[in-house]
Amino acid sequence: MIESQRHSYHLVDPSPWPISGSLGALATTVGGVMYMHPFQGGATLLSLGLIFLLYTMFVWWRDVIRESTLEGHHTKVVQLGPRYGSIPFIVSEVMFLFALFRASSHSSLAPAVEIGGIWPPKGIGVLDPREIPFLNTPILPSSGAAVTWAHHAILAGKEKRAVYALVATVSLALVSTGFQGMEYYQAPSTISDSIYGSTFSLATGFHGFHVIIGTLFSIICGIRQYLGHLTKEHHVGFEAAAWYWHFVDVVRLFPFVSIYWWGGI
Repeated sequence: MIESQRHSYHLVDPSPWPISGSLGALATTVGGVMYMHPFQGGATLLSLGLIFLLYTMFVWWRDVIRESTLEGHHTKVVQLGPRYGSIPFIVSEVMFLFALFRASSHSSLAPAVEIGGIWPPKGIGVLDPREIPFLNTPILPSSGAAVTWAHHAILAGKEKRAVYALVATVSLALVSTGFQGMEYYQAPSTISDSIYGSTFSLATGFHGFHVIIGTLFSIICGIRQYLGHLTKEHHVGFEAAAWYWHFVDVVRLFPFVSIYWWGGI
């Protein structure tokens, strides 16, 4: 940090990444619309937009990590921003998944006459909640215990234990994702099978997508911990990942009860 600076706030240097991210988002949106309608060149523009977005994400986060670890710009005051920003983000994700579970509950608790007044609708096959869904449910809370272990290890200054705990977290997350893949492979219904298939696929699929995002988040934290980026005084990135992961593992209980168990009895 510059010694002449008399405050604790980080004045960010000019960066090209906001405008490049905006252009990538624009290309992705336009390309997606063109691809779905289908206009010539839509798939190409969509692919280029996604590549541009992914590249911008990589280099922008690389710069943020560099500013926080090597340049020392992320003081305790600056760290408050990412912490406070993570909270409404996670709350918004909770509301999003709650809306999907609410859609399933709306149809299952009071089945409409259009679907025969029963749930699941007649002729729709369902998964047995006592098989893969039940086996998969305790895995994510177990990974939440592992990420808590990693957090305590970081606070205690035990770097190797934190890495081991994050490896355990990622391993359990990959097992959970694998079980969900098996579940989809064996599922007797698809997203196009009545309101049951639509709500089941959307709710469980988006939760599975959040598991994948949280897994990538944990992998990055594990790599940064291995490289010595995270310390007991400075580990905001890990805290955000841990909060996100606890949101993911707790939410897993809701689809099991409201979708798998209620829809399979």
